[in-house]
This record gives sequence, C-alpha cells and structure tokens, in this order.
Amino acid sequence: MDALTADPNLWDDPDKAQRLMSERNTLSAQIARVKELETQVINTFDMIEMAENENEPELLTEAENTFTALEPQIQEAELESLLSAEGDRNDAFLEIHSGAGGTEAQDWADMIRRMYMHWGEKNGYKVELLEESEGEEAGIKSSTLKFSGLNAYGWLKYESGVHRLVRISPFDSNARRHTSFASVWVYPVVDDSIQIDINPADCRIDLYRASGAGGQHVNRTESAIRITHIPTGIVVACQTQRSQFANRDEAWRMLKARLYEMELQKRRAEQGAIEAAKGDNGWGNQIRSYVLQPYQMVKDLRTDYETSDTGGVLDGDLNGFMRASLAALANKKEG
Repeated sequence: MDALTADPNLWDDPDKAQRLMSERNTLSAQIARVKELETQVINTFDMIEMAENENEPELLTEAENTFTALEPQIQEAELESLLSAEGDRNDAFLEIHSGAGGTEAQDWADMIRRMYMHWGEKNGYKVELLEESEGEEAGIKSSTLKFSGLNAYGWLKYESGVHRLVRISPFDSNARRHTSFASVWVYPVVDDSIQIDINPADCRIDLYRASGAGGQHVNRTESAIRITHIPTGIVVACQTQRSQFANRDEAWRMLKARLYEMELQKRRAEQGAIEAAKGDNGWGNQIRSYVLQPYQMVKDLRTDYETSDTGGVLDGDLNGFMRASLAALANKKEG
C-alpha cells in the first residue's frame, strides 16, 4: 500500500485515492497498536525479571499490575482482528421496532434506543437519529440510528435480533410483572466503492409530515420521506433532515444499505446463525434477555454471556456482549 500511495498518478482518480489512503491509514494504525502492545509486554516481562533478580517486591508488584492492565487491551486487539469480514469497517444503521404489547413494548423500544445511543457515545461513534415514530402514550414504535466510525458495523452486527425485557411495569397500577419484546436490525452503510443498482420503478416514495422533535419547520411541511422497495418489501424512512431533498438522499442510502446487507447474508459463512436471530418479534426468537424483576440479570442466549449489572447495560455498557459474540466466532473458526 505504501508503494501504491506513492504512485504519482494516484490522484488522477480522487475517489480511488481517498479510499486507498483511508485503508492504508487504518492498517497502519492497527499495526502500530500491535507493535506498541508488543513493546509494552516485552518491557513488562523485563521489569518482572529484574525485580525478581534484585528482590524488589514493590517493583515486582508494579510490573504485575502493568501486565494485568495490558491483558484486556491485548484481548481487545485480538478481537478487533476478527473484524475483517466484508462491510465490518463500515458505518452502520440500526433499526428498532417495538413488539406486541402496546405502551409497555413501546417504552422498552425507547429504552433500547437510549441504550445504543449511549453505547455509541461512550465508544467514540457519531450517533444520528434518522427516523422515529412515537408511541401513543409513551416510548416509540420504531427508530433508526446511524453510527459513524471505524468498525461500527463490525461491532454492532451481532446485536440483530429480538430483545426481551422482564420487569414490574410502571404502567400497571397493580404493579404486576410484564414481559416485553423489541427487535433490533443492523446493516452496514454502503460507501461509494460498492455499487448497488436499484430500479426506481421498483420503489414507491411517500411524503409525510415529520413527527416528534425537530422544530416548527419539520412539523409544518411534508419533508419526511418513506421509500418502499416493492420486490423485497423493505421500507426505509428519514425525517430528521431540514429539507425533503436531504431526507430523500439519506433514505436512498438506507435502502441501498439494506439491499447490500441482504446480499452479505447470502454470502456470509454464519448465515444460519444470523437468520436464526431474526423472526417474529416475540417468544422463541430472542437473542438477549433483560430481567429486572424478580432478580437482576442480562443474558445473551447465544453465547451465555451474562451480567447482573443491568443498570450499566441499559446505560450502554454492551462491549462485554459484543466481545463474547466475536470470541464465539473465533472459537467456531478454530473448531
């Protein structure tokens, strides 16, 4: 890549040059990170050996603490090396839909939206709210988020599936325990290097008045766009941009991304596992269970990873679940 970027004719094609430079810089940063970790490990082992030879317990403790702190960083780098499948480096769209159950399920969908927005903010991703349909009394019926940043799709793709909540309902005057469902679907943002051909005749475009927050402009005009791809039944919508044209452009990008994700599914080695995670928004199809009553537990039903820190999870602490999914993939490949 260094040789390719040194080609004097590289910038004859600016788009190709930018893609090449971006990939080269990404790889360079990853290599530098591994080399830095390698250097720190070697230096720490040298420090341990010196502390043992010179019988300095304080230095030995310091070195052991340094190595303990390095271990999760090494594990993280190892897992990130698995983010090499097609589309993993791309930005990501994340859709949320409430399941059956009215207000209870719509409130749960809203909790999930906040959870993923907090995860994105904590991990350095730019998070945009592209579309949202409010519930009748509380919560949301649906929402679409966009995560921009390196490996957004790679980290989020295993979040697709049905998420189940068990809690004492705040909407039940008798304080009974309720079970609610909401579905999550993640697909990669398609960049300019990927060609997706869509026949406009296969699409129906609807204009409608945006709802919810967004100021007087979007509430007075039909600036929101909904596109239905008739052959596949895929529906995408965008309402958060100020102009109808901007919403239309973003909706087309979302549709291309959905069609690209469908193609990726066909070619992905773990297609069966991903398809199993989809399905009806209810019992029997959930990937993760969030239990707030009668005990505190969040458990991923695919990897068996679990934690009792339900508050942390709902505040966006999802990296443990994502790492477990990648580790399961690594074990599968080794097997």
